[in-house]
Amino acid sequence: MTSLDRAPEAAPDGRRAGRFQWHRTHPLAFDAALAAVFFAATLCGAVADPHGPHGPRFGVRELSVTTVVLAGLACTALVARRRLPRSVLAVTGSLTVVEMIARSSDPRAPVAFSAVLALYTVASRTDRPTTWRVGALTMVVLTASAMLFGERPWYAQQNLAIFAWTGMAAAAGDAVRSRRAYIDAIRERADRAERTREEEARRRVAEERMRIARELHDVVAHHIALVNVQAGVASHVMDNRPDQAKQALAHVREASRSALDELRATVGLLRQSDDPKAPTEPAPGLGVLDQLVDGFVRAGLPVVLEMPPAPQSLPASVDLTAYRVVQEALTNVHKHAGAGARATVRIIRTEAALTLTVQDDGGQADGVPAQRADEPADTGGGHGLIGMRERVFALRGTVVTGPRASGGFQVRVTLPLHTARTDGTT
Repeated sequence: MTSLDRAPEAAPDGRRAGRFQWHRTHPLAFDAALAAVFFAATLCGAVADPHGPHGPRFGVRELSVTTVVLAGLACTALVARRRLPRSVLAVTGSLTVVEMIARSSDPRAPVAFSAVLALYTVASRTDRPTTWRVGALTMVVLTASAMLFGERPWYAQQNLAIFAWTGMAAAAGDAVRSRRAYIDAIRERADRAERTREEEARRRVAEERMRIARELHDVVAHHIALVNVQAGVASHVMDNRPDQAKQALAHVREASRSALDELRATVGLLRQSDDPKAPTEPAPGLGVLDQLVDGFVRAGLPVVLEMPPAPQSLPASVDLTAYRVVQEALTNVHKHAGAGARATVRIIRTEAALTLTVQDDGGQADGVPAQRADEPADTGGGHGLIGMRERVFALRGTVVTGPRASGGFQVRVTLPLHTARTDGTT
């Protein structure tokens, strides 16, 4: 009746694949050729005697004009079976009944073959309930007509054959429809899975870009801020206090060297995992927080550090995020707080979470509290607080930032510890 789709890759070349798919690319021509084949088979069946003494014999029956006309009309209707399947079934079924009545006294011609093909087409192109209803109606009408107007007795083999052929046509059409729907569902799932993989890849690329951007910002912004301040100090005291200028330039050299080292380590993360030159140094954490605070103190920002004397080991993601939060908060204090500002870093560790608080007293500039670029009212702030929130939210933590009632600014971050362990970030 029909064939399943064949993959083009299975053909050795394009011409062979085109031959296998010709009936799909030229459906009308295929149906016309199929109708011609059925017409020839109907005429051959009309003149053949299937019950000869030595097997089927041809030419022993007379081919009447009625048989040719009915067979021609039924097979011509098959050309439109794809576009009008139910109408074609109604036409071929009616012509089959007419042929049975017109030749009730003579052996019948197999015009019913066209109705069988039409029923198969309906079953293969509609749903299962329609197939059951239309198939049952066709089987009953054609079988009853054969038993009433066909050969005697009513249970003759030719009469029962119509029942069997129509039943097999409906079953075969339903099987082909189910197979086609199954293949379409597989293709749709494959296409959806491909789209999902592409979207997941784009999402992972975007997340990786954001992570790298945060790392570069934290490394560069911190050290460049220190370099800028120390360079300004050196320029200011170069003439009057050369010793202090020399000390400031030493701090500039140390800060720039640290910036280069951390930048090299961050960029090294982009190397392939099997690159032997990839950095092997551990990521910074609270274990080296005293070095970070000492750098700010040397840059002229008094910092009070309140931290447990011997903190327990933390998940790597929490340790790095805590370090970057303190680094970013102190950098903002150093850049935006007023002259003489003091900062306090307080770290509290519990069984469930790690809490970090970085606050400053605001300082004074000519008796007026200094404007903070990291306050919400300022539209000129950078990406520091944004990156800080992204880091904390990635660990399902919380961030609270804002000005203090007594002056200054405060950053308070809570990082859950159990979530980090569960996520496998230890």
